[in-house]
Amino acid sequence: MNIGIDLGGTKIQVGIEHEGKIIHKTKALLKEKDNLQSTLNQVIKFIEPLTAYDVDGIGIGVPSVVDVKKGIVYNVTNIPSWTKVALKDILEKEFNLPVFVNNDVNCFAIGEYKFGMGKNYSNMVGMSIGTGLGSGIIIEDKLYAGVNCGAGEIGLLPYLEHNIEYYASGNFFSAEYQTTALDAFTAAKNGDKEALAQWHTFGKHFGAAVQVVMYTYDPEAIVIGGSVANAFPFFEEAMRATFSNYIYPESVKKLKIHLTKNADIALLGAAALVDLSIKHTSKAL
Repeated sequence: MNIGIDLGGTKIQVGIEHEGKIIHKTKALLKEKDNLQSTLNQVIKFIEPLTAYDVDGIGIGVPSVVDVKKGIVYNVTNIPSWTKVALKDILEKEFNLPVFVNNDVNCFAIGEYKFGMGKNYSNMVGMSIGTGLGSGIIIEDKLYAGVNCGAGEIGLLPYLEHNIEYYASGNFFSAEYQTTALDAFTAAKNGDKEALAQWHTFGKHFGAAVQVVMYTYDPEAIVIGGSVANAFPFFEEAMRATFSNYIYPESVKKLKIHLTKNADIALLGAAALVDLSIKHTSKAL
């Protein structure tokens, strides 16, 4: 059994992976994000009860660039105090267990590859749509994270007047329509025409993001997750319509697009870091 931790910009989730399932899960909002020691204490407090079980190690996914070998995280998204944190050393000293740190979307992709919708594919991409847009890349049964664990950040590529993330994440709704993705989702479920039109526009932009993934990695499958993925029925048609201008139509026919089906998949992927001992130089899964 391994402890998995999903540290987001607003919340923390922890649990133990046991036979492909998460047990003893707890979650809470992060507090005092401007105070490094306070947030570290909160993380440690959540992990501590789980170390009473017979666990082999700790895996943690963080929304940041990561020095995977040293376990140092840099400029963690939405946690201002985490500019450079030697997380591996801190947690190993605290719990006397091996600790492995990686990007949160990489953990999502690993979770889907090992336990979820991507387990039948050797080449797949996990795309997580939330307040931002990130991707985790599996190539020939290996995680490809890049030299600085920064591969897959397609959301930061220039696109139109901003970048892809601006148009293909939850922030699109606040930036362009002065609403939230959740409110737009609720309105669309109630048949609101304006909200449905907003999701149609979003779908066209997300389709452009999918095409970037296709041109760059040419995967067998893409698994879509994150909070905005719940609205997939409202933007799928517009997304797929963009594929008509993709230069390789046979690739479009072969590509499989799945939605995540497991709310714990990022925790499972984080826990899997322990057994996989993933290095930033891409080790076989």
